[in-house]
Amino acid sequence: MIYNVAIIGGGVVGALIAREMSRYNIKTALIEKCNDVAMGTSKANSAIVHAGFDAKPGTLKAKLNVRGTQLMPQVCKELNVPFKQTGSLVVAFSKEEVGTLDELKARGETNGVPGLEIYDREKLREEEKYISDEAVAALWAPSAGIVCPYELTIAATENAVTNGVEFFRNFCVSKIEKNDGIFTLSDGDKEIKTQVVINAAGLYCEEIAKLIGDSSIETIARKGEYMLCDKAIGHLAKHTIFQCPSKMGKGVLVTPTVDGNLLIGPSAVDVPDKDDTTTTAQGLDGILKTAQKSVPCLNTRNVITSFAGIRSHCTRDDFIIEKSKADESFINVAGIESPGLSSAPAIAEYVRDIIFTLISCEKKDGFNPVRPDPVRFRHMSNEERKAVIAENPAYGRIICRCETITEGEIIDAIKAPAGARDVDGVKRRTRAGMGRCQGGFCGSKVVELLAKELSLEINEITKFGGESRILYERTK
Repeated sequence: MIYNVAIIGGGVVGALIAREMSRYNIKTALIEKCNDVAMGTSKANSAIVHAGFDAKPGTLKAKLNVRGTQLMPQVCKELNVPFKQTGSLVVAFSKEEVGTLDELKARGETNGVPGLEIYDREKLREEEKYISDEAVAALWAPSAGIVCPYELTIAATENAVTNGVEFFRNFCVSKIEKNDGIFTLSDGDKEIKTQVVINAAGLYCEEIAKLIGDSSIETIARKGEYMLCDKAIGHLAKHTIFQCPSKMGKGVLVTPTVDGNLLIGPSAVDVPDKDDTTTTAQGLDGILKTAQKSVPCLNTRNVITSFAGIRSHCTRDDFIIEKSKADESFINVAGIESPGLSSAPAIAEYVRDIIFTLISCEKKDGFNPVRPDPVRFRHMSNEERKAVIAENPAYGRIICRCETITEGEIIDAIKAPAGARDVDGVKRRTRAGMGRCQGGFCGSKVVELLAKELSLEINEITKFGGESRILYERTK
Protein backbone atom coordinates (compact mmCIF):
# COMPACT_ATOMS: atom_id res chain seq x y z
CA MET A 1 0.00 0.00 0.00
CA ILE A 2 1.12 3.55 -0.74
CA TYR A 3 -0.12 6.15 1.74
CA ASN A 4 -0.88 9.71 0.75
CA VAL A 5 0.48 11.06 4.05
CA ALA A 6 2.72 9.51 6.69
CA ILE A 7 3.17 11.35 9.98
CA ILE A 8 6.31 10.55 11.94
CA GLY A 9 5.71 11.15 15.64
CA GLY A 10 2.84 10.20 17.94
CA GLY A 11 2.92 13.22 20.22
CA VAL A 12 0.05 15.65 20.59
CA VAL A 13 0.98 17.49 17.37
CA GLY A 14 1.29 14.32 15.28
CA ALA A 15 -1.93 12.91 16.72
CA LEU A 16 -3.95 16.06 16.00
CA ILE A 17 -2.51 16.27 12.46
CA ALA A 18 -3.58 12.64 11.96
CA ARG A 19 -7.07 13.45 13.23
CA GLU A 20 -7.28 16.48 10.96
CA MET A 21 -6.27 14.41 7.91
CA SER A 22 -8.80 11.70 8.79
CA ARG A 23 -11.50 14.18 7.72
CA TYR A 24 -10.45 13.61 4.10
CA ASN A 25 -10.50 10.78 1.59
CA ILE A 26 -6.79 10.08 1.76
CA LYS A 27 -4.73 7.24 3.19
CA THR A 28 -2.88 8.40 6.29
CA ALA A 29 -0.38 6.61 8.52
CA LEU A 30 0.68 7.70 12.01
CA ILE A 31 4.10 6.31 12.93
CA GLU A 32 5.49 6.15 16.46
CA LYS A 33 8.86 4.71 17.50
CA CYS A 34 7.68 3.78 21.00
CA ASN A 35 5.12 1.30 22.28
CA ASP A 36 2.45 3.99 22.59
CA VAL A 37 1.59 7.57 21.73
CA ALA A 38 2.42 10.48 24.07
CA MET A 39 5.72 8.94 25.13
CA GLY A 40 7.88 12.05 24.79
CA THR A 41 7.27 15.72 25.53
CA SER A 42 3.50 15.17 25.35
CA LYS A 43 3.45 13.13 28.55
CA ALA A 44 5.70 15.41 30.62
CA ASN A 45 4.90 19.10 30.38
CA SER A 46 3.01 21.80 32.24
CA ALA A 47 -0.40 20.92 30.72
CA ILE A 48 -1.17 24.62 30.22
CA VAL A 49 -3.29 26.09 27.45
CA HIS A 50 -1.55 29.45 27.25
CA ALA A 51 -3.42 32.64 26.44
CA GLY A 52 -0.77 33.82 23.95
CA PHE A 53 0.71 37.01 25.42
CA ASP A 54 4.26 35.70 25.72
CA ALA A 55 5.17 35.02 22.09
CA LYS A 56 6.75 37.73 19.95
CA PRO A 57 4.17 39.32 17.63
CA GLY A 58 4.36 38.12 14.05
CA THR A 59 5.83 34.71 14.91
CA LEU A 60 4.16 31.36 14.27
CA LYS A 61 4.16 30.87 18.03
CA ALA A 62 2.02 33.98 18.50
CA LYS A 63 -0.36 33.24 15.64
CA LEU A 64 -0.87 29.55 16.35
CA ASN A 65 -1.02 29.92 20.13
CA VAL A 66 -3.98 32.30 20.01
CA ARG A 67 -5.78 30.25 17.35
CA GLY A 68 -5.06 26.96 19.14
CA THR A 69 -6.37 28.30 22.43
CA GLN A 70 -9.56 29.36 20.66
CA LEU A 71 -9.97 25.86 19.20
CA MET A 72 -9.06 23.87 22.30
CA PRO A 73 -12.43 23.91 24.14
CA GLN A 74 -14.30 22.52 21.12
CA VAL A 75 -11.60 19.97 20.33
CA CYS A 76 -11.69 18.71 23.92
CA LYS A 77 -15.49 18.63 23.90
CA GLU A 78 -15.53 16.50 20.74
CA LEU A 79 -12.85 14.17 22.07
CA ASN A 80 -14.34 13.99 25.58
CA VAL A 81 -11.11 15.18 27.15
CA PRO A 82 -11.21 17.21 30.40
CA PHE A 83 -10.51 20.90 29.83
CA LYS A 84 -10.89 23.80 32.26
CA GLN A 85 -10.65 27.45 31.30
CA THR A 86 -9.15 28.54 34.60
CA GLY A 87 -7.32 31.66 33.41
CA SER A 88 -3.74 32.50 34.33
CA LEU A 89 -1.88 35.08 36.39
CA VAL A 90 1.65 36.39 35.83
CA VAL A 91 2.76 37.73 39.19
CA ALA A 92 5.04 40.72 39.73
CA PHE A 93 7.06 41.18 42.91
CA SER A 94 8.54 44.66 42.24
CA LYS A 95 7.88 47.89 40.35
CA GLU A 96 10.30 46.75 37.65
CA GLU A 97 8.32 43.55 37.14
CA VAL A 98 5.08 45.54 36.94
CA GLY A 99 6.68 47.12 33.89
CA THR A 100 7.17 43.64 32.48
CA LEU A 101 3.46 42.96 33.01
CA ASP A 102 2.63 46.09 31.01
CA GLU A 103 4.88 44.86 28.20
CA LEU A 104 3.27 41.41 28.22
CA LYS A 105 -0.21 42.95 28.17
CA ALA A 106 0.65 45.15 25.19
CA ARG A 107 2.23 42.20 23.38
CA GLY A 108 -0.80 40.02 24.08
CA GLU A 109 -3.18 42.65 22.77
CA THR A 110 -1.12 42.87 19.59
CA ASN A 111 -1.36 39.07 19.29
CA GLY A 112 -5.14 39.21 19.70
CA VAL A 113 -5.42 37.79 23.22
CA PRO A 114 -8.80 38.77 24.72
CA GLY A 115 -9.58 40.16 28.15
CA LEU A 116 -6.09 40.94 29.47
CA GLU A 117 -6.10 42.98 32.67
CA ILE A 118 -3.58 44.14 35.28
CA TYR A 119 -4.68 43.23 38.82
CA ASP A 120 -3.44 45.24 41.77
CA ARG A 121 -2.37 43.64 45.07
CA GLU A 122 -5.89 43.61 46.52
CA LYS A 123 -7.56 42.10 43.47
CA LEU A 124 -4.82 39.48 43.17
CA ARG A 125 -5.33 38.51 46.81
CA GLU A 126 -9.08 38.15 46.20
CA GLU A 127 -8.37 35.72 43.35
CA GLU A 128 -5.57 33.74 45.02
CA LYS A 129 -5.92 33.42 48.80
CA TYR A 130 -2.52 31.78 49.29
CA ILE A 131 -0.44 34.10 47.09
CA SER A 132 2.68 35.62 48.64
CA ASP A 133 2.44 38.86 50.58
CA GLU A 134 5.38 40.05 48.46
CA ALA A 135 3.27 39.99 45.26
CA VAL A 136 2.34 43.51 44.15
CA ALA A 137 0.41 42.95 40.89
CA ALA A 138 -0.46 40.38 38.24
CA LEU A 139 -1.44 40.08 34.59
CA TRP A 140 -4.79 38.29 34.33
CA ALA A 141 -5.48 36.26 31.14
CA PRO A 142 -8.98 34.74 31.23
CA SER A 143 -8.62 32.69 28.02
CA ALA A 144 -5.88 30.44 29.47
CA GLY A 145 -6.76 26.96 30.66
CA ILE A 146 -5.56 23.51 31.63
CA VAL A 147 -5.87 20.16 29.86
CA CYS A 148 -4.42 16.67 30.19
CA PRO A 149 -1.83 16.53 27.37
CA TYR A 150 -1.44 12.77 27.16
CA GLU A 151 -5.18 12.17 27.33
CA LEU A 152 -5.65 14.68 24.50
CA THR A 153 -3.00 12.81 22.46
CA ILE A 154 -4.59 9.43 23.14
CA ALA A 155 -8.10 10.68 22.34
CA ALA A 156 -6.99 12.33 19.09
CA THR A 157 -5.24 9.12 18.04
CA GLU A 158 -8.29 6.99 18.88
CA ASN A 159 -10.52 9.32 16.88
CA ALA A 160 -8.10 9.35 13.94
CA VAL A 161 -7.90 5.54 13.89
CA THR A 162 -11.70 5.26 14.12
CA ASN A 163 -11.87 7.50 11.06
CA GLY A 164 -9.44 5.41 9.00
CA VAL A 165 -5.89 6.41 9.97
CA GLU A 166 -3.52 3.46 10.42
CA PHE A 167 -1.38 3.57 13.53
CA PHE A 168 2.07 1.93 13.59
CA ARG A 169 3.78 1.60 16.96
CA ASN A 170 7.37 0.44 17.60
CA PHE A 171 8.39 1.76 14.17
CA CYS A 172 11.61 3.77 14.54
CA VAL A 173 12.33 5.40 11.17
CA SER A 174 16.03 4.89 10.46
CA LYS A 175 16.13 5.30 6.68
CA ILE A 176 14.21 7.34 4.11
CA GLU A 177 14.55 6.86 0.34
CA LYS A 178 12.60 8.33 -2.53
CA ASN A 179 11.97 6.80 -5.95
CA ASP A 180 9.46 7.85 -8.62
CA GLY A 181 7.89 10.40 -6.27
CA ILE A 182 7.32 7.94 -3.44
CA PHE A 183 9.10 7.94 -0.07
CA THR A 184 10.02 4.63 1.54
CA LEU A 185 10.34 4.84 5.32
CA SER A 186 12.20 1.95 6.91
CA ASP A 187 12.92 0.87 10.47
CA GLY A 188 15.40 -1.77 9.32
CA ASP A 189 12.71 -4.44 9.26
CA LYS A 190 9.45 -2.97 8.00
CA GLU A 191 8.68 -0.39 5.31
CA ILE A 192 6.00 2.23 4.74
CA LYS A 193 5.56 3.97 1.38
CA THR A 194 4.00 7.42 1.11
CA GLN A 195 3.65 10.48 -1.12
CA VAL A 196 4.05 13.05 1.65
CA VAL A 197 6.00 12.89 4.93
CA ILE A 198 5.20 14.99 7.99
CA ASN A 199 8.21 15.19 10.29
CA ALA A 200 6.59 15.67 13.72
CA ALA A 201 9.20 13.66 15.59
CA GLY A 202 9.58 16.12 18.46
CA LEU A 203 13.07 16.03 19.92
CA TYR A 204 14.23 13.92 16.98
CA CYS A 205 12.97 16.12 14.12
CA GLU A 206 16.55 17.16 13.43
CA GLU A 207 17.70 13.55 12.97
CA ILE A 208 14.68 12.63 10.83
CA ALA A 209 15.24 15.64 8.55
CA LYS A 210 18.87 14.64 8.05
CA LEU A 211 17.69 11.30 6.60
CA ILE A 212 16.68 13.23 3.45
CA GLY A 213 19.73 15.48 3.51
CA ASP A 214 18.04 18.40 5.30
CA SER A 215 20.42 19.94 7.84
CA SER A 216 18.47 23.16 8.36
CA ILE A 217 17.00 22.27 11.76
CA GLU A 218 19.00 23.05 14.89
CA THR A 219 17.42 22.28 18.24
CA ILE A 220 18.49 22.17 21.87
CA ALA A 221 17.15 19.64 24.37
CA ARG A 222 15.88 21.59 27.36
CA LYS A 223 14.95 19.62 30.48
CA GLY A 224 12.30 20.65 32.96
CA GLU A 225 11.74 18.95 36.32
CA TYR A 226 8.35 18.91 38.05
CA MET A 227 6.72 17.96 41.33
CA LEU A 228 3.17 16.61 41.41
CA CYS A 229 1.30 17.12 44.65
CA ASP A 230 -1.61 15.25 46.19
CA LYS A 231 -5.17 16.49 45.67
CA ALA A 232 -5.27 17.43 49.35
CA ILE A 233 -3.53 20.73 48.48
CA GLY A 234 -5.13 21.28 45.10
CA HIS A 235 -6.96 24.28 46.55
CA LEU A 236 -3.73 26.28 46.97
CA ALA A 237 -4.05 27.62 43.41
CA LYS A 238 -7.29 28.36 41.58
CA HIS A 239 -5.53 29.57 38.44
CA THR A 240 -2.21 28.95 36.76
CA ILE A 241 0.28 31.17 38.58
CA PHE A 242 3.37 32.27 36.63
CA GLN A 243 6.27 34.46 37.59
CA CYS A 244 7.74 36.92 35.11
CA PRO A 245 9.39 35.02 32.22
CA SER A 246 13.09 34.83 31.41
CA LYS A 247 15.09 33.95 28.29
CA MET A 248 14.93 30.27 29.35
CA GLY A 249 11.15 30.14 29.30
CA LYS A 250 8.02 31.02 31.22
CA GLY A 251 9.60 30.10 34.54
CA VAL A 252 8.37 28.04 37.47
CA LEU A 253 4.60 27.87 37.76
CA VAL A 254 2.08 26.62 40.29
CA THR A 255 -1.06 25.27 38.71
CA PRO A 256 -4.03 23.03 39.35
CA THR A 257 -4.44 20.05 37.04
CA VAL A 258 -7.69 18.91 35.46
CA ASP A 259 -7.69 15.98 37.90
CA GLY A 260 -7.41 18.16 41.01
CA ASN A 261 -3.72 17.78 41.80
CA LEU A 262 -1.26 20.66 42.11
CA LEU A 263 1.70 20.82 39.71
CA ILE A 264 4.93 22.72 40.43
CA GLY A 265 7.68 23.38 37.88
CA PRO A 266 9.50 23.30 35.57
CA SER A 267 13.19 23.99 35.83
CA ALA A 268 14.99 24.80 32.57
CA VAL A 269 18.38 23.22 31.90
CA ASP A 270 19.89 22.51 28.49
CA VAL A 271 21.11 18.90 28.35
CA PRO A 272 23.17 16.95 25.79
CA ASP A 273 21.14 13.74 26.13
CA LYS A 274 17.64 13.89 24.63
CA ASP A 275 16.61 10.87 26.69
CA ASP A 276 17.78 12.29 30.03
CA THR A 277 14.54 12.45 32.02
CA THR A 278 16.22 11.96 35.38
CA THR A 279 15.28 14.17 38.29
CA THR A 280 17.83 15.62 40.67
CA ALA A 281 17.71 16.74 44.29
CA GLN A 282 19.17 20.08 43.21
CA GLY A 283 16.63 20.60 40.44
CA LEU A 284 13.62 19.69 42.55
CA ASP A 285 14.82 21.78 45.47
CA GLY A 286 15.26 24.71 43.10
CA ILE A 287 11.74 24.57 41.68
CA LEU A 288 10.21 24.22 45.13
CA LYS A 289 12.06 27.25 46.48
CA THR A 290 11.14 29.27 43.39
CA ALA A 291 7.49 28.18 43.59
CA GLN A 292 7.40 29.19 47.27
CA LYS A 293 8.07 32.74 46.13
CA SER A 294 4.55 32.64 44.64
CA VAL A 295 2.83 30.36 47.16
CA PRO A 296 4.90 30.31 50.39
CA CYS A 297 2.98 27.50 52.13
CA LEU A 298 4.09 24.88 49.59
CA ASN A 299 6.23 22.07 50.99
CA THR A 300 7.31 18.53 50.12
CA ARG A 301 4.90 16.81 52.49
CA ASN A 302 2.22 16.41 49.82
CA VAL A 303 4.48 15.61 46.85
CA ILE A 304 3.44 12.19 45.49
CA THR A 305 5.84 11.99 42.55
CA SER A 306 8.40 13.95 40.58
CA PHE A 307 9.30 13.70 36.90
CA ALA A 308 11.17 15.45 34.12
CA GLY A 309 10.31 16.23 30.52
CA ILE A 310 12.47 17.33 27.62
CA ARG A 311 11.33 20.02 25.22
CA SER A 312 12.81 20.87 21.84
CA HIS A 313 14.05 24.45 21.79
CA CYS A 314 14.72 25.71 18.28
CA THR A 315 17.65 28.06 17.74
CA ARG A 316 15.36 30.16 15.50
CA ASP A 317 13.24 30.83 18.62
CA ASP A 318 10.06 29.98 16.73
CA PHE A 319 8.17 26.96 15.47
CA ILE A 320 9.46 25.48 12.20
CA ILE A 321 6.47 24.43 10.07
CA GLU A 322 7.42 24.39 6.42
CA LYS A 323 8.28 22.35 3.36
CA SER A 324 11.85 21.12 3.47
CA LYS A 325 14.21 22.78 1.04
CA ALA A 326 15.59 19.31 0.35
CA ASP A 327 12.17 18.03 -0.80
CA GLU A 328 8.92 19.99 -0.83
CA SER A 329 6.89 16.83 -0.14
CA PHE A 330 8.66 16.52 3.20
CA ILE A 331 7.12 18.89 5.77
CA ASN A 332 9.06 19.74 8.91
CA VAL A 333 7.05 20.42 12.06
CA ALA A 334 9.93 21.09 14.45
CA GLY A 335 10.92 23.09 17.50
CA ILE A 336 7.46 22.68 19.00
CA GLU A 337 8.17 23.81 22.55
CA SER A 338 5.84 25.92 24.69
CA PRO A 339 3.24 27.01 23.62
CA GLY A 340 3.20 23.82 21.52
CA LEU A 341 0.39 22.08 23.40
CA SER A 342 -1.78 25.21 23.24
CA SER A 343 -1.01 25.60 19.54
CA ALA A 344 -1.46 21.95 18.56
CA PRO A 345 -5.02 22.19 17.14
CA ALA A 346 -3.96 25.20 15.06
CA ILE A 347 -0.73 23.51 13.97
CA ALA A 348 -2.88 20.66 12.61
CA GLU A 349 -4.85 23.15 10.51
CA TYR A 350 -1.67 24.88 9.34
CA VAL A 351 -0.06 21.59 8.25
CA ARG A 352 -3.29 20.53 6.54
CA ASP A 353 -3.18 23.66 4.39
CA ILE A 354 0.41 22.89 3.37
CA ILE A 355 -0.59 19.34 2.46
CA PHE A 356 -3.39 20.74 0.30
CA THR A 357 -0.75 22.37 -1.90
CA LEU A 358 0.79 18.95 -2.57
CA ILE A 359 -2.09 16.52 -2.98
CA SER A 360 -5.80 16.74 -3.74
CA CYS A 361 -8.02 16.16 -0.69
CA GLU A 362 -11.79 15.82 -0.62
CA LYS A 363 -13.80 15.78 2.58
CA LYS A 364 -14.88 12.35 3.73
CA ASP A 365 -18.55 11.47 4.06
CA GLY A 366 -19.26 10.12 7.50
CA PHE A 367 -16.31 11.59 9.35
CA ASN A 368 -17.13 11.44 13.05
CA PRO A 369 -15.34 14.08 15.16
CA VAL A 370 -16.55 12.59 18.44
CA ARG A 371 -14.55 10.14 20.50
CA PRO A 372 -16.97 8.23 22.77
CA ASP A 373 -16.84 9.37 26.37
CA PRO A 374 -14.96 6.74 28.40
CA VAL A 375 -16.51 5.42 31.58
CA ARG A 376 -15.07 7.45 34.45
CA PHE A 377 -16.41 5.62 37.47
CA ARG A 378 -14.86 8.08 39.93
CA HIS A 379 -17.01 10.91 38.57
CA MET A 380 -20.32 9.03 38.50
CA SER A 381 -23.26 9.30 40.84
CA ASN A 382 -24.35 6.15 42.68
CA GLU A 383 -27.26 5.75 40.27
CA GLU A 384 -24.95 5.95 37.26
CA ARG A 385 -22.59 3.45 38.86
CA LYS A 386 -25.40 0.98 39.45
CA ALA A 387 -26.43 1.28 35.80
CA VAL A 388 -22.97 0.58 34.34
CA ILE A 389 -22.35 -2.28 36.77
CA ALA A 390 -25.67 -3.86 35.75
CA GLU A 391 -24.52 -3.64 32.13
CA ASN A 392 -20.99 -4.89 32.85
CA PRO A 393 -20.04 -6.28 36.31
CA ALA A 394 -16.35 -5.48 35.64
CA TYR A 395 -17.18 -1.86 36.44
CA GLY A 396 -18.02 -3.01 39.97
CA ARG A 397 -14.50 -4.24 40.73
CA ILE A 398 -12.19 -1.47 41.97
CA ILE A 399 -8.57 -2.01 40.93
CA CYS A 400 -7.01 1.36 41.82
CA ARG A 401 -8.29 2.48 45.20
CA CYS A 402 -6.51 5.85 45.22
CA GLU A 403 -8.24 7.02 42.03
CA THR A 404 -11.31 4.71 42.09
CA ILE A 405 -10.50 3.03 38.77
CA THR A 406 -12.36 -0.16 37.89
CA GLU A 407 -11.48 -3.34 36.05
CA GLY A 408 -13.96 -2.39 33.33
CA GLU A 409 -12.20 0.92 32.66
CA ILE A 410 -8.83 -0.81 32.37
CA ILE A 411 -10.22 -3.39 29.93
CA ASP A 412 -11.80 -0.57 27.90
CA ALA A 413 -8.41 1.17 27.72
CA ILE A 414 -6.74 -1.99 26.40
CA LYS A 415 -9.47 -2.69 23.84
CA ALA A 416 -9.76 0.90 22.57
CA PRO A 417 -8.52 1.87 19.09
CA ALA A 418 -4.72 2.18 19.43
CA GLY A 419 -5.25 0.94 22.97
CA ALA A 420 -2.87 0.40 25.88
CA ARG A 421 -0.17 -2.25 25.53
CA ASP A 422 1.76 -1.65 28.75
CA VAL A 423 1.32 -0.52 32.34
CA ASP A 424 2.06 3.14 31.66
CA GLY A 425 -0.40 3.08 28.75
CA VAL A 426 -3.14 1.95 31.13
CA LYS A 427 -2.01 4.58 33.63
CA ARG A 428 -2.28 7.43 31.12
CA ARG A 429 -5.68 6.30 29.86
CA THR A 430 -7.36 5.55 33.18
CA ARG A 431 -5.24 7.10 35.99
CA ALA A 432 -4.73 3.65 37.57
CA GLY A 433 -1.46 4.12 39.45
CA MET A 434 -1.54 7.92 39.51
CA GLY A 435 -2.78 8.29 43.07
CA ARG A 436 -1.02 8.67 46.37
CA CYS A 437 0.44 5.13 46.39
CA GLN A 438 1.68 5.46 42.77
CA GLY A 439 0.60 1.95 41.78
CA GLY A 440 1.78 0.18 44.91
CA PHE A 441 -1.54 -1.62 45.32
CA CYS A 442 -2.99 -1.79 41.80
CA GLY A 443 0.15 -2.37 39.74
CA SER A 444 0.10 -6.17 39.92
CA LYS A 445 -3.59 -6.31 38.99
CA VAL A 446 -2.97 -4.08 35.97
CA VAL A 447 -0.20 -6.45 34.83
CA GLU A 448 -2.55 -9.42 35.15
CA LEU A 449 -5.30 -7.69 33.16
CA LEU A 450 -2.88 -6.71 30.37
CA ALA A 451 -1.61 -10.28 30.11
CA LYS A 452 -5.14 -11.67 30.01
CA GLU A 453 -6.59 -9.20 27.50
CA LEU A 454 -3.53 -9.27 25.18
CA SER A 455 -3.12 -13.06 25.45
CA LEU A 456 0.46 -12.71 26.66
CA GLU A 457 2.51 -14.34 29.35
CA ILE A 458 2.65 -12.23 32.48
CA ASN A 459 6.44 -11.81 32.15
CA GLU A 460 5.94 -10.31 28.68
CA ILE A 461 4.12 -7.27 30.09
CA THR A 462 6.24 -4.12 30.25
CA LYS A 463 6.05 -0.81 32.02
CA PHE A 464 6.52 1.26 28.84
CA GLY A 465 7.58 -1.14 26.06
CA GLY A 466 11.00 -2.33 25.04
CA GLU A 467 12.83 -4.24 27.77
CA SER A 468 11.01 -2.57 30.66
CA ARG A 469 9.49 -5.85 31.80
CA ILE A 470 7.74 -5.84 35.16
CA LEU A 471 8.55 -9.52 35.82
CA TYR A 472 11.61 -11.22 34.35
CA GLU A 473 10.61 -14.89 34.57
CA ARG A 474 8.42 -17.30 36.48
CA THR A 475 9.78 -18.93 39.60
CA LYS A 476 9.16 -22.56 40.46
